[in-house]
Amino acid sequence: MADDETVEKTVKALKENGFEVIIADNGEDAMRKTLGLIPKGAEVLAATSATTSAIGLASELDESGKYNSVRKKLMSMDRNKEHMQMSKIGSAPEWIVGSVHAVTEDGKVMIVSASGSQLPGYSYGSQHVIWVVGTQKIVKDLDQGFKRIYEHVLPLEDERVKKVYHIPGSSVSKVLIMQKERPGRITIVLVKEALGF
Repeated sequence: MADDETVEKTVKALKENGFEVIIADNGEDAMRKTLGLIPKGAEVLAATSATTSAIGLASELDESGKYNSVRKKLMSMDRNKEHMQMSKIGSAPEWIVGSVHAVTEDGKVMIVSASGSQLPGYSYGSQHVIWVVGTQKIVKDLDQGFKRIYEHVLPLEDERVKKVYHIPGSSVSKVLIMQKERPGRITIVLVKEALGF
């Protein structure tokens, strides 16, 4: 876990780069603070995330009936017949909630993906983005971020997809680095607990 001085330095840099930042003490606090940002009935896509799954946030967004779940809508559609429509729906939900794979001390955010499905909403499509991020993901710079991604994240994600999807494994196919954002669009909930990978 990052120490308090590193967290403080990172928060300052993130804010200077246009990201909103909220500090949460643990997963329960992060879930409460995240849900406090999203209006009831809002259209929300819970992007695939070990972090949001671990704290119960993804299931709350998808299963509680309090929100207009984009994932539930996508799961009810026929991928063979409605692929283009599904891509459009998933690319620009009003709200998208997920996590990231590394945050640098100078305020950059790194997200990697095999499919890229969450990246359009994160980078541009969604009006509101919330990332729930354990502070163990804070790294010194982009080089350390890539090291973390290849040496830590990929092996764990590889095992996860083998179990969940019964496919040979995962890959770092697409990388999104967010360096600046217009203020008010992206909120990062930094959690002082090791969550996700």
